Amino acid sequence: MATLELDGTVLITGASGFIGSRLKDALLASGSDVVAVRRVGSPEQTAGRSVTADYADVEGLTAIVAEERPDYVLHVAGVTKGRTYEDFQRGNVMPTRNLLKALQAGHPTIKRFVHVSSLTAYGPSAPGAPLRETDPAKPIEFYGRSKLEAEQVVAEESAGIAWTILRPAGVYGPGDVDYFNLFQSAMRGWNAYFGNRNRLMSLVYVDDCVRAIIEGGKHPNTTEKGYFIAEEEPVTWQRFQDEIVDIIPRKVRTLDLPEGLVSMSAFAGELATRFDGKPRLLNRQKAKMGAQEAWTCSVDAAKTDFGFETQTGLHEGIQLTHDWYTEHGWY
Repeated sequence: MATLELDGTVLITGASGFIGSRLKDALLASGSDVVAVRRVGSPEQTAGRSVTADYADVEGLTAIVAEERPDYVLHVAGVTKGRTYEDFQRGNVMPTRNLLKALQAGHPTIKRFVHVSSLTAYGPSAPGAPLRETDPAKPIEFYGRSKLEAEQVVAEESAGIAWTILRPAGVYGPGDVDYFNLFQSAMRGWNAYFGNRNRLMSLVYVDDCVRAIIEGGKHPNTTEKGYFIAEEEPVTWQRFQDEIVDIIPRKVRTLDLPEGLVSMSAFAGELATRFDGKPRLLNRQKAKMGAQEAWTCSVDAAKTDFGFETQTGLHEGIQLTHDWYTEHGWY
């Protein structure tokens, strides 16, 4: 397996987030010169260098890349919550476009611009037919649409900037908040399904995702290409939740609840957002995602082009994640 180091200076966006923070730490541990791009008001970086930037300010971004002259830009930053599609465009599309403009103006000889997208940019799959890179992209909700639009910006507006796109499936691991509710619920003694026991999903442990970003982002075979990133075999929600229950040190009761409760909760979340203006992760857009029979993808292209392989199996990944939540007082 190739080293996790990237030669030269690496500019990372979203370094305070779930994936970005693991990526930053891995590169710092390997000796890379890492510069985190922080939005105004985002948390201070506890390790490595950082710069503050407004993604709407192309001139400011240009000054940063002209001064730092990064060899790689790993663009991980994005938003997963919003009220309107325009919210997602501002969080996912605009920063991508402006970073490329800044590189074209301030440092066009960069080795690679690595854009971290999402499986949602291509939409759900049919059961037993994982998506491949040659399939048409058919996102079904705002987040996926915005990630696809950002991909199109990379492919169509790069103007000489070498790029690679990586599309992780569901990413779980230490520090994740999206799957944490399943661990927390099990710790409280409950394991609930909402009509989704046998629905399929592709997953990837966060450190395997980080490895894919680094290895895929520097390999000569991956220029101007996009790849799905996941464990080779998809799992059902029941398999995933069974693994969580198995490592919880208490008796856990399983409930099969009506799927309609998800729609009701999603509507309630949107109603609350109307009152306080704060986007909720659970809304009707996300409920639509959860109602699909499969979110799966093939990793054959990543295996062929840059030798991608996961190193953390589901059981080990669940255990490591639970241990981290425990050690950091999340329960």
